[in-house]
Amino acid sequence: MQPAGVIVVGGGQGGFQVAASLRDEGYQGPVTVIGDEPCLPYQRPPLSKGFLTGKAQLAEIQLRPAQFYSDQRIDIMHDRVESIARSANRVRLASGRALAYEHLVLATGARPRMPSVPGAHVAGILPVRTVVDAQTLLPQLKQAKRLAVVGAGFIGLEVAVAAIEIGLEVEVLEYADRVLKRAVSAEAADYLARAEMQAGVRFRFNTAASGFVERDGRVAGVQTTVGETIAADLVVVGIGVQPNAELAQAADLAVHDGVMVNAYLSTSDPHISAIGDCARFPATYSKTPVRLESVQNAVDQARCVAARIAGRAEAYAKVPWFWSDQGANRLQIAGVAEAGDLAVVRGDVAAGKFSVFRFRDQRLTAVESINSAADHMASRKLLACAARISPEQAADTRIKLGALTIPC
Repeated sequence: MQPAGVIVVGGGQGGFQVAASLRDEGYQGPVTVIGDEPCLPYQRPPLSKGFLTGKAQLAEIQLRPAQFYSDQRIDIMHDRVESIARSANRVRLASGRALAYEHLVLATGARPRMPSVPGAHVAGILPVRTVVDAQTLLPQLKQAKRLAVVGAGFIGLEVAVAAIEIGLEVEVLEYADRVLKRAVSAEAADYLARAEMQAGVRFRFNTAASGFVERDGRVAGVQTTVGETIAADLVVVGIGVQPNAELAQAADLAVHDGVMVNAYLSTSDPHISAIGDCARFPATYSKTPVRLESVQNAVDQARCVAARIAGRAEAYAKVPWFWSDQGANRLQIAGVAEAGDLAVVRGDVAAGKFSVFRFRDQRLTAVESINSAADHMASRKLLACAARISPEQAADTRIKLGALTIPC
């Protein structure tokens, strides 16, 4: 059995960052990253964008080449952790091996939710979460003529635009009354939906999939909750994800729609941390613990945990931010808003360069910027410093946002 060190469960962007940051922090012990994907750690965001249109190849989205891991003494294992023996500080792998750890980091991520409706098992109905998903989808996109996208979230909208660029007919089904219902304001969502419709995407709102039509062993259409059938020879599902918390739950760690952690990202076992999409953590902007699905959150939490393991403990308190590229439009979000938050527009919506500032009780909670990178960067500083900015100031483009920031 190898000497005990840090074992990271999950080879995604968060898992990679834990390992890389441990070395940056000067940690000298063994570092092992265990992931069940057949490749080196890579960036996930391009999978629903440039990877599908051929603008990005696997080698280009890998986070580091193989030599990096050798140079940094980071062991990458393509295996699956089957169980955690907390009393012995060991994990058992699907291959039968048992590995000891001083500290275990769960970076297990999340997996796509799939419809529980008749016909959901047939060929041609796919999620886009992993590189294998994208590699499976890519040749089918080239052969298909009509794509149905179930879900108008970030993944669904990004795939829809990519498919239009390839030359497919695209129809998006969404159970809510608009796109990105839980993610952004109506002002930002309506602009993005109009842009997609101008590109050729068709939307059906207040509609969900109730079943799938099969022909010759493959999907041929989507049956909807309003009694219609939409012809499609390929379906992409983007209806959210669920955290991979079963390993933690089986080890009797605290779990509630994610692995519960404290402000330092430690689980109920001080030898085990959890980060990224699988972790639910306390945040100053929420009355209850939150679970975020973003690259920034996974990477920053990875750095936080690595620093603590190396002896430099600090509570996690980063301002969350996120981005989504949809054709020519880039959406950038800083902070976390709630449905009832006031929305104030700054900039020129007609010109496609504006931001939506969200307020709750006169306090800035989030900013959604479309093709306005300067607003996004300034808003991250405003939120990080808890700067006082009024809705009137936010809307007034004569006021420079940078002038409103305070030292922090």
